[in-house]
Amino acid sequence: MLPSSPTPRFLLISVVLACAASGVSCSGLRFAHLDRVRELQQSERRPPAEQVEAAVGLLARLLPSHSASFEFRVISTEQCGGKACFIINNHPSFDGEGTPEILILGVSGVEISAGLHWYLKHYCAAHISWAKTGGAQLSSVPYPGSLPHVPAGGVLLQRPVDWNYYQNAVTSSYSFAWYDWERWEKEIDWMALQGVNLPLAFTGQEAIWQKVFQRYNISKSDLDDFFGGPAFLSWSRMANMHGWGGPLPQTWLDDQLTLQKKILSRMYAFGMSPVLPAFSGNIPAALKSKFPSARVTHLGDWFTVDSNPRWCCTYLLDASDPLFVEIGKSFIEEQIKEYGRTSHVYNCDTFDENTPPLSDPNYISSLGAATFRGMQSGDDEAIWLMQGWLFTYDPFWEPPQMKALLHSVPVGRMIVLDLYAEVKPVWINSEQFYGVPYIWKVIYPFLSRNHLISFFYL
Repeated sequence: MLPSSPTPRFLLISVVLACAASGVSCSGLRFAHLDRVRELQQSERRPPAEQVEAAVGLLARLLPSHSASFEFRVISTEQCGGKACFIINNHPSFDGEGTPEILILGVSGVEISAGLHWYLKHYCAAHISWAKTGGAQLSSVPYPGSLPHVPAGGVLLQRPVDWNYYQNAVTSSYSFAWYDWERWEKEIDWMALQGVNLPLAFTGQEAIWQKVFQRYNISKSDLDDFFGGPAFLSWSRMANMHGWGGPLPQTWLDDQLTLQKKILSRMYAFGMSPVLPAFSGNIPAALKSKFPSARVTHLGDWFTVDSNPRWCCTYLLDASDPLFVEIGKSFIEEQIKEYGRTSHVYNCDTFDENTPPLSDPNYISSLGAATFRGMQSGDDEAIWLMQGWLFTYDPFWEPPQMKALLHSVPVGRMIVLDLYAEVKPVWINSEQFYGVPYIWKVIYPFLSRNHLISFFYL
């Protein structure tokens, strides 16, 4: 029997505002620049009609038989009590099959889509998951004209936190390497239904890098040794290896850039805030020969085949070299030029499973500061979103080194992902990342484990 009035406790991606340390007030923890960027993101969203259109398109793909059963509208946060929310009401104009039965209001296309999912789950016993874990199970949804009513006062669910983050930097190789637009469209629909509004958007960045490095006389053949193959791009992007699985044909680079533009357009249409990549210092070997006076470090071996230098031991541009900020700025500016806009949040990981060449906190601080300056030079509102996996993975990161990296950026301009927090939480042993905002995150699935997804933001 379907529930008549379920208690609205959780969005389909559970989001909990958490204060992990005793004596810390959640309500008092605000960061001025994070608040400013949230306001910017809201003001720069696509027009309400476009967000409604995105949600209507999702419904037509998900449940085409019920396209006329729902009406969607974008509302202001003031109508939600000052927070993002969705509201589900019985439609006042319902007059039998063929007319809208349920009215869903939300502050964005994501909120509307999450409200649709919440209604289908709690009132129609439907289940919507990834294709490999059941997909969209909608056979329990009643026929048009007979959808269950919600209570007379409607159902209102506020988003407890502003951002719901999705993916990590290796998802693009583990899962997305061979996605075409049809598959990406399904993935973005899934994100919207789950309430995700801060997804990584890493596709096509090699074409951007090609444009940037061309300014430094780096040729396509030079980059053939730098870019990995599609299934290994994540690790060439993070300076773990280079060239393995490549080279990438120009047609592939161009097609991926075209695909990225479609991905971003749809994410923005829903009111999402896609996270773009930034420069970490990882450079092709050819840059060293083109600029022999550049200060460059040769990193150690990752898990490459026989430690073969053909694939291993990438090059890291020193933070003190003027090229560092210059390249970082160019990369951000080229993305904004190519895509036409940004959400002002950028992901960058310099030492993901790579041990820094020096343990001196001053060196680490200078590298972090230069990384952020590169972002900020290209986008004055930039926020650095950094994976905290390095702190989990490498015992190199003692408190002095962690503080040096985390405090190299003004507080509120960096967010750390506590990437493996359900198993090896870093916040516990780092005084909550020494005051830097962080996201409590689950790796799902990982090593054949399955979890419910919960994101915590502090």
